[in-house]
Amino acid sequence: MSTQRVVDPATQTVSPAAVYPGATDSHHPAAKVPAGFEAQVDEVITHYPVSKRSASLPLLHLWQETFGYISPEGIEWIAAKLGLQPINILELVTFYPMFRQHPAGKIQVRVCRTLSCALGGAYELCAHFHEKCGTAEPDAHGLAISPDGKYSVEFVECLAACGTAPVIMINDDFYEDVTKQRANELLLKYK
Repeated sequence: MSTQRVVDPATQTVSPAAVYPGATDSHHPAAKVPAGFEAQVDEVITHYPVSKRSASLPLLHLWQETFGYISPEGIEWIAAKLGLQPINILELVTFYPMFRQHPAGKIQVRVCRTLSCALGGAYELCAHFHEKCGTAEPDAHGLAISPDGKYSVEFVECLAACGTAPVIMINDDFYEDVTKQRANELLLKYK
């Protein structure tokens, strides 16, 4: 399958749909842009009148919030929308650790593994989450997903609360001093 690429964003205007018309691969199903999404994107871009490129990070966050991760299609779509080369978006996705390039569970458990948390029991806590959530072995990205796709469990680098280790995040919620008992209580909250 061939796709049309943006050759020179300064001299060529190509709609996002023309750049990446829903090509799929075995790892990333084609995303269906929901109604109103493009209007949301256009509204975000208006906040950056000097340079549309400055909207790159907000658009990546919006894409990830909408689709759960940033697929190759998302990279191409955002680049085309901003009149950039896809590499300009890919370099952001690969630089910032908060961006995902692969699907995760609906409920995402992130366990800090840096020194204070490791010494505080993070490895045992992560194993406990794997058991309780029924996740498979971690994939090449270090992400373990339950067979039903409900949970994903992974190690992350410093969550910046070394004095109250071990610390975790479940989705966007932050928790300190997490024991196995507290982990069980927290999981009940996210059913």
